[in-house]
Amino acid sequence: MKPDAKARLPLGKRARFFVLALALALVLGLAAGLWALRARNASYQLDTFSMGSYVRQTLWGPGGEEAARQAAWAVDALEGELTWREEASQSQGGRKGAVFLLNQAAGTAPVSLPPAIGGLLDQLLDLSRKSGGAFDPTIGPVSRLWSFDSEPRLPAPQELKAALTLVGYDRLVTGEEAFFELTSVSRELFDGNAAPLEQAAALLDPGMSIDLGAAGKGAACDTALEEYRRAGIKGAVVAVGGSIGLYGKKPDGKDFRVSVRSPEGEGSLGVLELPGGFVSTSGSYEKFFQQDGRTYCHLLDPRTGYPAESGLTSVTVWCQDSGALSDGLATACFVLGLEEALALLEEYGAQGVFVTNDRRVAATPGLRERFRLTAPGYTMEALP
Repeated sequence: MKPDAKARLPLGKRARFFVLALALALVLGLAAGLWALRARNASYQLDTFSMGSYVRQTLWGPGGEEAARQAAWAVDALEGELTWREEASQSQGGRKGAVFLLNQAAGTAPVSLPPAIGGLLDQLLDLSRKSGGAFDPTIGPVSRLWSFDSEPRLPAPQELKAALTLVGYDRLVTGEEAFFELTSVSRELFDGNAAPLEQAAALLDPGMSIDLGAAGKGAACDTALEEYRRAGIKGAVVAVGGSIGLYGKKPDGKDFRVSVRSPEGEGSLGVLELPGGFVSTSGSYEKFFQQDGRTYCHLLDPRTGYPAESGLTSVTVWCQDSGALSDGLATACFVLGLEEALALLEEYGAQGVFVTNDRRVAATPGLRERFRLTAPGYTMEALP
C-alpha cells in the first residue's frame, strides 16, 4: 500500500498546510457570511406613477422586488376604485370603480362596495364627524369647480353656493342604512344576513359626489404595507405624494428618518425620526394660483367652498396605524387651524408638526424629541 502523500510531509510543512487550509476556510466562511448578510439587507427600489403622484418604494431583504411589484399593482387597483373620473375608474373585476359607481347612483340606489372600500368610507366618515366637517368626502361638487393646474379657475360665488347644497357627510350613509334610505326593501328580508349590508353605501341626494383626493395617497400607503406584510418583507418605505408609509425595520435597526418639506418649496424644513407608522403633509404651497392680488391654495374648506384660511402654511401628521387617517387628518387640521387641530389629533392619539404663516413651528408632545428643525428663518415654539 502506498503511503499517503500528506503523511510523508515533514511536520513543519504539515502544520503550515493545516494553517493555510484553516485560513482559507475562514476566509471563505467570512465571505459567505458577508454575502448572506448583504443579501438579507439588500435594498430594491421601484418608482412608478399612480394616484396622480410618483410612487417610490424602497424595500430591504429577500423578496423585495416581487413585493414591490405586487404593491404597485395593488395601488393601481386602489386608484381605480377610488377615482371619480370615469376614464380612470376600473375595478379588479373589470367593472367601474366603487367611487364612480357611487357617484353615478347618487340619490337613486345604494351601491355594493368591496369590503376594503367600505371600511375606508366608514373611517373617513368618523373623521368627518369628529372634525365637524373640516374633512368631508362629499366635497366633490365643490372641488370640481376649482382648478389649480396649468389653467387655474376661480368659481363664481353663485356656483359655489349651489355646489355647497350638495356637500354634507351626513348624507353619505353606509351599511344597512344605505339600503333602507333609498329603497323600499323590507328589513325582514335581511334578518340574519347582515354581511352584504355592511359593504353598501349610498349618497342620498342626486348631484352629490365623493372626492377622496384628501385621503387617497395615505390609503395607497396602507395598501402597499399590506402587501409587504403578506410577503414577509423585513423593512420598507413607500412614498405616495405627500404621504409616507414606514414598515418593519431598517437594516441598521435605527429609526426611519423622514424629511419634512420646507414651505418655501425647495429643501427641508426639518427631520423626523420615527420607529414606523404613517406620515402625511398638507401644505398651501403644494398647488395654488394668484388672481386679483389674492392667493388661492388647493386645500378647500368643505364648509365654505373656498381655500382654508387658518393661519397655517403646512401640517404634518404622524399616525401609528393608518395612512388614510394620517392623510385625512393633515387636511382636516390644516382647515381647522392650530387650536382646534390639537384637540382633533388628541382624539385619535396622533401627533403633528405645524408651520404657521409667520414662520413659527410647533410640534405636539409625541414629536418634540423626534423632530429637528433644520431650515433657517423659522422659530421652534412649544405648544401649551
